[in-house]
Amino acid sequence: MGQPLTSQTQVTDHGGGVRSIRVPIPDNPLGHTLVHLLDTDSGPVLVDTGWDDPTSWDTLTEGLAACGTSVDAVHGVVVTHHHPDHHGLSGKVREASGAWIAMHAADAEVVRRTRENRPERWYAYMAAKLTAAGAPDELVAPLRAARGSGRSGMPGTRPALPDRDIVPGDLLPLAGRRLRAIWTPGHTPGHVCLHLEEEHPAGLPGHGRLFSGDHLLPGITPHIGLYEDPDDSTAVPDPLGDYLDSLERVGRLGPAEILPAHQHAFTDAPARVRALLDHHESRLTHLHALLAAPLTPWQLAERMDWNRPWAEIPFASRTIAVSEAEAHLRRLVKLGRAEPVPSSEPVTYRAVD
Repeated sequence: MGQPLTSQTQVTDHGGGVRSIRVPIPDNPLGHTLVHLLDTDSGPVLVDTGWDDPTSWDTLTEGLAACGTSVDAVHGVVVTHHHPDHHGLSGKVREASGAWIAMHAADAEVVRRTRENRPERWYAYMAAKLTAAGAPDELVAPLRAARGSGRSGMPGTRPALPDRDIVPGDLLPLAGRRLRAIWTPGHTPGHVCLHLEEEHPAGLPGHGRLFSGDHLLPGITPHIGLYEDPDDSTAVPDPLGDYLDSLERVGRLGPAEILPAHQHAFTDAPARVRALLDHHESRLTHLHALLAAPLTPWQLAERMDWNRPWAEIPFASRTIAVSEAEAHLRRLVKLGRAEPVPSSEPVTYRAVD
């Protein structure tokens, strides 16, 4: 979908005042984030900004120039979710232009926690979570050591605080455009899709266009992990349940075209939604079968199907995998298809027939 403007800047014109810029993600198999540029009567507005990296920044600024504008002209930034490949450059864009930054309140709270918590608190939290999941000591030990060393790193990053809330169901205040926020939690607690309620410029059948962030991608199943507040041990969110509910809402919306943050634009949202719903139901059925014998979340993750053998997955990526396993476990427990084994330490889960 769309017409490339230049090969050097990786810009595509989707028509109707919408373009996308392929902003690279360093050392990541995803390759790039599709930063979308939406023309408004008050100036250009970005949907996401890309990773905070010099090459990414150069690509973004060159892409804006290819679109006939510049970073200092950006009027606003709408962030689909807080992950660094989407929100990373938002602060630099605001510094260069004075643009506002909008984000859903749930993800804005994650940004605040990231900025305010000291790195050692994050390491302690991760060590405790992995220990409870049954992770091997060789993975947890470095986190314990980092907790005592004051080492910085990912937890020490300071993403930009947004200055506007995205309110689900509301039209964003964009002069001359109709862009409505659709709350789609699952990938993150405050993930939003953005429905451009305008006739498709090529006349495709359906209801406008949807900036889908990471919620709906043409060939990737988004990661569903746990999103928790380390200071609130009482809340037990169900992120997979949230995601499945959000998928069905988007499927009923029936946009003519989907403009995701990765890969490429595509059509037939209901078909993609059905495929993702079927994928997760199949995975839940598979996990239920695996739990014929009690397993910890870590042991369950070891036995799940991934895009490569477990032995080839780096330790850092295994923490993401076990988070996804726990998200599916929580869904099974909520559905009454699994339960924790009483007094097990670390906790194991078993299937309920």
